[in-house]
Amino acid sequence: MRVRLGYVAISKTLLESYCHTLTYTNFQKLSDEQKKEKWTSIVTENLKNLKKILQYNVENNIHFFRISQTLIPLATHKEMTFDYIKPFQKDWENIGAYIKKNKIRVDFHPDQFCLLNSAKEDYFEVALRILTYIKNISDAMNIPCKIILHVGSREGGKDEALMRFKRNFQKLPTDIQKRIVLENDDKSYTVSDTLNLCRELHIPMVLDVLHHYCNHGKEKLETYFPLILDTWKDEELPPKIHFSSSLNQKHKWYHSDYIAWKDFFKFYSLLEKSNQDIDIMIEAKAKDEALLRLRRQIKMYLKNSNIHFE
Repeated sequence: MRVRLGYVAISKTLLESYCHTLTYTNFQKLSDEQKKEKWTSIVTENLKNLKKILQYNVENNIHFFRISQTLIPLATHKEMTFDYIKPFQKDWENIGAYIKKNKIRVDFHPDQFCLLNSAKEDYFEVALRILTYIKNISDAMNIPCKIILHVGSREGGKDEALMRFKRNFQKLPTDIQKRIVLENDDKSYTVSDTLNLCRELHIPMVLDVLHHYCNHGKEKLETYFPLILDTWKDEELPPKIHFSSSLNQKHKWYHSDYIAWKDFFKFYSLLEKSNQDIDIMIEAKAKDEALLRLRRQIKMYLKNSNIHFE
């Protein structure tokens, strides 16, 4: 049994970042020539630094990574017309080839504006632009890539909101539908809510462990864990889990800098019982430093584990 640990978007070790952005307000202040030059420069730098962070990950035996949605500035803005694929095709192909050669799993987790079940039609249009953008860059890299979403709004009540999600999901192109994975959240949709929706739509579910403890009612994780893993049975990729520790009791839904060992050890027995490969995304403010510290703790305190952690 293998468990791969991954982290989110930014390395705390590297000096370079691929998350350089550009606001539309500042973009509009530039001349047409300056716009193209500025935007192209940022995209070129971001792609170069994305490759560097992937190389850093491989050198440190990290083969699971979440790419930031902000990789291409303004790509999802409705007024943006610059082509972010063809002018950078060699870069995309080079990055994709490196990902495949080193068997890296990458995914995306769009921001709160990617909302499929809003009652407002223009929100769906925004979500579709974001999802299409992610599909386009994963296609350009020629890599399998999942997009993790929350169920979203409770506007009009949970039952009505779930019906809206199902209707809008069916509006998505099939090749986007196949990429969607749903995650339970910390306030509205519990593990059972999310699992039932995933089963109905025949899509995988990501368990967020901290969200479950913040929002679970009387649901026992031990009961649902095998059922969640089962939603991945027809997928090429192994099941994915999000793991984090609370900042404190007052702000229990905020992520801490590092993973508290007692939290991970409490969850460890469920991993062991599953007896299948699983990928765990570490959601911690210390990013790769949190992953590396947890890996050292696992090596020290789980010496007789039958799980191979990477």
